Amino acid sequence: MRTQLILGALMLCIVSCQNSNRYTQDSPEIEIVKQALQDYDYQEWDQLVTHYADTAKIFHNSRVNILTPQDLPEYFQENDVSFSTRAFEDENREYEMVIDDNGNKWVNFWGLWKGNLVANNKEIVIPVHMTTQFVDGKIVREYGYWNRGELVMELQAIINEKIEQDTLAVE
Repeated sequence: MRTQLILGALMLCIVSCQNSNRYTQDSPEIEIVKQALQDYDYQEWDQLVTHYADTAKIFHNSRVNILTPQDLPEYFQENDVSFSTRAFEDENREYEMVIDDNGNKWVNFWGLWKGNLVANNKEIVIPVHMTTQFVDGKIVREYGYWNRGELVMELQAIINEKIEQDTLAVE
């Protein structure tokens, strides 16, 4: 009986030790995400795509519109057309890597994206969450979520103002 208790305690210790490294804030994968964000901030598109596997699936605010790494430069450039400046804030960035129950490595990122509109120089600040899955040091899946509501409302106000000015000019 005593031997069984000791073996049971030993098994419990072994099992609990195996789960102790499932979360970290320091990993090579986190460094890859940091570099990818820097490549985005500095518009280093050729460098940005190298962090992704060729077959990566990227979902930005959508579960149906799937981007590939090759789509990212055009996607970001189209989104940037209304901004004179844009980048992730250096401070207030948070990163963590978790290993899920299936052994998959995921890096989570939380940060603030800031941009100034070309039309009126208004600063837009958007909280962003991204989670990326890694296999062999490459991003194979990425989900990015942010609320574009303030941006859409501001762009609509700019359009409405332009329409009003054009209407007054015609009268």
